Amino acid sequence: MEKLERKYVWEWPVRIVHWVNALSILILSLTGFYIGWTKNLAHDPSQYVTGWVRFIHFVFGYVFAASVMSRIYWAFAGNEYASWRAFVPYLFREGRENMKGTFLFYTFFRSKPPHVVGHNAMAGSVYLFIFVLYLVMICTGFALYSEHAPGELMNRAFGLLFAIAPNQTLRLVHHGCMWLIICFVINHVYSSILMDVKEKNGGISSIFSGCKFVPGEE
Repeated sequence: MEKLERKYVWEWPVRIVHWVNALSILILSLTGFYIGWTKNLAHDPSQYVTGWVRFIHFVFGYVFAASVMSRIYWAFAGNEYASWRAFVPYLFREGRENMKGTFLFYTFFRSKPPHVVGHNAMAGSVYLFIFVLYLVMICTGFALYSEHAPGELMNRAFGLLFAIAPNQTLRLVHHGCMWLIICFVINHVYSSILMDVKEKNGGISSIFSGCKFVPGEE
């Protein structure tokens, strides 16, 4: 039997950002659904439910933005498994080979996935797309939020988007990106369980402990 060793892979900033993002996406989605619901009008000024929901949405919008910016910074300051290189594997020969092997596994042409310690190449490429969605969500969200204070710093920074598209188009983009992120989350959970079962390396627990089990020579 191949001897496995415990290896520290996911540093604490990566793990914290992962769970902050997960919580933020959950809260922002739930509050976003409520804000966009057409039957949330109050019958009395004392019924301030929508106000509190919007407040929670805005607070977690800031939290989410700070978390995403922190992860982008860590892509340049972290270890090799957190590096920006993991998100653009197609730029490197080893990454392209891993992407091909992973694609063959996902399409049932290979019984085993190629061995990797961090993210596989296909996952890394998808995460890059997801981070682009995150940035679109942040920019459109802050642009819509900035409308309450025309001329202020946030409105000057993000209000430029209104030169590209009107308010309702930005709302549609914001809402559509939310659904794409929700679809990603569902696939992410499934894929994480699948790869943990196939690779038997403690992938699920590693996002809590930071450690995976790898062959001894690694």
